Amino acid sequence: MPGEPDCEVLLADHDPDLRAELVQADGLDRAYVALSTPLGIEALPPDAGRPLLDAWHDGAAALPPEFRAWAAPCVSEPDAAELASLLDRGFAGACLPAEALLTQAGLDRCGPLLEVLEERDAPLFVHPGPAPDTLAALGTTVRSEPAWWPALTRYVAAMNAAWHAFGTFGRPAHPRLRVCFAMLAGLAPLQRERLVARGGSTASDPDIFLDTSSYGPRAVDAVIRELGVDALAHGSDRPVAQPAEPGLGEAVEVALRSRNPARLMRLAEVPA
Repeated sequence: MPGEPDCEVLLADHDPDLRAELVQADGLDRAYVALSTPLGIEALPPDAGRPLLDAWHDGAAALPPEFRAWAAPCVSEPDAAELASLLDRGFAGACLPAEALLTQAGLDRCGPLLEVLEERDAPLFVHPGPAPDTLAALGTTVRSEPAWWPALTRYVAAMNAAWHAFGTFGRPAHPRLRVCFAMLAGLAPLQRERLVARGGSTASDPDIFLDTSSYGPRAVDAVIRELGVDALAHGSDRPVAQPAEPGLGEAVEVALRSRNPARLMRLAEVPA
């Protein structure tokens, strides 16, 4: 991957049954897993991306019951009917790359996918990853930055922009869509003072969630102070990194691991 360190994949470490045991060891009832959007597979032309996306969907559908998966629709040529079919197969919602949702034009392009999710009462998960145009640019750029550079620059900036773009352009077009932003939306909520100073809106939105992946107690606590605990859900970067525990008390743990995910996923019963 451009700008990322090489990674050795040890298949034994990712045996589905062993990973299911990790879900239980983490004290969770279920993990919702997503294709790694930074790979850029969703942004490939359909002919190039579809075999890989099909393989993801077939493999994810066969995972043990401790797992449920997000659909990974193509964003170079969005296909609403294909996403509807994946939801019929039991996928929890759709995961889209943040760089495909940075602007009103990007949200409009993905609009047919968002409409399906809204109609089916299924959530959207926004995760760092390229759009077709940014994927093409990444492929032609020679990078010399350290391995951590994308995670601290491009990913954070994209999540920040996607958060603001959805609030400005996406929410008026999709008033009932539930959205979860990975990695605390790049800490976008902590920019609200600047947003107010520049004339933006800071209206609360009960259908916007942020997962805590890759952040620890200081960042989680800061976002809770800004938005309240009801906006956050437990997230993990497995297998890239071990999940961090906020350590902010039992009430916060119950909210992040149980009550808020149940609202996001429209679970009939809140897990224990």
